[in-house]
Amino acid sequence: MARYTGPKSKIARKFREPIFGPDKALEKKNYPPGQHGASKRRGKQSEYAVQLQEKQKVKYTYGVLERQFQNLFVRASSKEGITGENLLKFLEARLDNTVYRLGIAPTRSAARQLVSHKHVTVNGEVVNIPSYSLRAGDVVAVRERSKSLEAVSNSVAGRKINKYAWLEWDANELVGKFLNYPNRDEIPENIKENLIVELYSK
Repeated sequence: MARYTGPKSKIARKFREPIFGPDKALEKKNYPPGQHGASKRRGKQSEYAVQLQEKQKVKYTYGVLERQFQNLFVRASSKEGITGENLLKFLEARLDNTVYRLGIAPTRSAARQLVSHKHVTVNGEVVNIPSYSLRAGDVVAVRERSKSLEAVSNSVAGRKINKYAWLEWDANELVGKFLNYPNRDEIPENIKENLIVELYSK
């Protein structure tokens, strides 16, 4: 399965946001990477560059490659409603993202690995496709034989109360439910989705 495997701290520093989770390198060096570091004077970015950077940030955040992202954008465009918001809703409905939001895994990349290794079920059936798109009412659970995994138990132990209104969580059974697509104001990521729509509209 194709995925980004490069240096994560450099990407986080590029966008100046901890898009892969807490990052000590970003805290120490809160400026873009490069030979000249913070002293490098960069010219004003063009409108296209700003839009492209926002798209790249979303792709890295959700762990989506270019073709997948384009397909999601086409779906979002054809669905009734605001295209940018639809795009974020589809990204949030991905199985790997939901596993992460439920607290079964500490990061999206860890969630992707759990799904790929067949530790997660949807409606009682094992699903090993991280990009699987959930629908309202779908039940996401940790496989019975996987509940004792240290990675899962550590992540769940560190989980706080359910902070996402579109998800339901049973900590005793390690079972969650995708209730519905989230509203835009419920999605915590710092994303300007209108820039992505403008980029694809050129």
